[in-house]
Amino acid sequence: MPIHAALLRHALERPEKPAVVLDGRCLTYGELYSRSSAICRFLQELPRSNRRSLDLPGVEKLVAMSLGNHIGFAEYFVAATALPNASAVIDPMMPAERIERIVERLIPDVLVVDDGSSPSAEIGRRLGIPFIVAGAEPFDLAAEPDDLPVDAEGIFLIGFTSGTTAEPKAYYRSREQWRRSLDRGRLVFELRDAPSTLCPGALVHGLALYALVEALDAGATFHSVGKWNPGAVAHILSSGIERLVAVPTHIAGIARAWADAPLISMRDVLTAGAKLNLNEVESMRRLFPKARIREYYGASEIGFMTVSTLVGGATDDPIDRVGRAYPGVKISIRDPEENDVGTDVPGTIFVNSDLIADGYLWGDDGQAFRVTPAGATVGDLGEIDQNGMLRVIGRAGGMLISGGNNVYPAEVESALKTCPGVEDAVVFGLPDAYYGQRIVAVISGEATDAKILGDHCAGKLARFKIPRQFYHIGCWPMTSSGKIARGQVEASVVSGDGLVLRLSA
Repeated sequence: MPIHAALLRHALERPEKPAVVLDGRCLTYGELYSRSSAICRFLQELPRSNRRSLDLPGVEKLVAMSLGNHIGFAEYFVAATALPNASAVIDPMMPAERIERIVERLIPDVLVVDDGSSPSAEIGRRLGIPFIVAGAEPFDLAAEPDDLPVDAEGIFLIGFTSGTTAEPKAYYRSREQWRRSLDRGRLVFELRDAPSTLCPGALVHGLALYALVEALDAGATFHSVGKWNPGAVAHILSSGIERLVAVPTHIAGIARAWADAPLISMRDVLTAGAKLNLNEVESMRRLFPKARIREYYGASEIGFMTVSTLVGGATDDPIDRVGRAYPGVKISIRDPEENDVGTDVPGTIFVNSDLIADGYLWGDDGQAFRVTPAGATVGDLGEIDQNGMLRVIGRAGGMLISGGNNVYPAEVESALKTCPGVEDAVVFGLPDAYYGQRIVAVISGEATDAKILGDHCAGKLARFKIPRQFYHIGCWPMTSSGKIARGQVEASVVSGDGLVLRLSA
């Protein structure tokens, strides 16, 4: 990992300070460093697999981690990313057959699981791959620690992101890329005084994993929960947490669950994963009256692209923008021939920076992340104004064609989220004999009148962008990363399974 030197410093200077707190269990910095060192020594003594065919330059041991939010996640991640090792983080909530395909392609030297009877452990047994159950280690974690290897270049992380097929794409990251990002983030997010940080998301996903690493880099205490529970998270926040990193849906759940006094200890809220809307920002203002509210726009393959301060800045940024370029990042908007179109003209967002991933180990479908002489892109569409503020319109692959007109769901969702009584919205297209695709919207919240929703959209969108059908949902199905499971919502509309209710004017 890019922060072993910082971890050693924290362990020597503040060994008793809590590093990770999860469901009431605590690892101090001294314990984290000592236990990670013991795990690293154990990993180095394991025989190396002779079955792996992946080309991973400089990687001696590959450790696959299929752990949920477990207190052992941090210590295994620290150990598994010490030179010359690398870690592949696998979401244990994925379907078992998908995990098996990933493990078959990786052939890791060892698999770390949280339960010996879990699907991941069974996959390890079936494939003949050694596995360790976190918390039931077959070695001495109290042994005198060795120093973890000094950081250098090389692959340290393999992650997985969705593509145009059901098969996850495997991207890889170098220590130097994350080190640059962390160096800039200490200044951008003002982390030098180590604010206590809570991130309730799944640690195998980019938002929470990075939040964990940046907290440990800064010497902060990182808080999380084993399983998402908005009431439990709100209770932890009330204990004096200073910084919250979460997707908007998690924050909305916290706001609904907390009925007591505003949480005045919170000084910084950082969101990503979906664009904030005015209702969400106002809800956060009430819940965290002294907090600066910021969001960032980025991608697993590209890293940070922009940062926006919506509340608490010298001048608050516009709500319909995602901010200016992150330090060291240059953004351009380009046409299909990759010519720069300038300001106030929509096109594909391209990025030039030194934070971009090296590429994919597999799964490159050519439909999203690609690197060309113009820069890197994940296919998102947007435009830049004369002040350098970026507006994201949507993903090229998500564009609908309704009645011969191009419609981007993200734009319609943003309009709906400004309607009083709407908490969240999902927009998609369904086959239609006349329009080609008819625009359908599913909303949550108190709003239940289709005419009011349609009239509201009419004041903000061109006529052809207004949804032709509105549905209401009481509780969103969620992915393990805390995002709305959009495919499941669409399937419910099509199947009429009762999860959604059609609204009438």
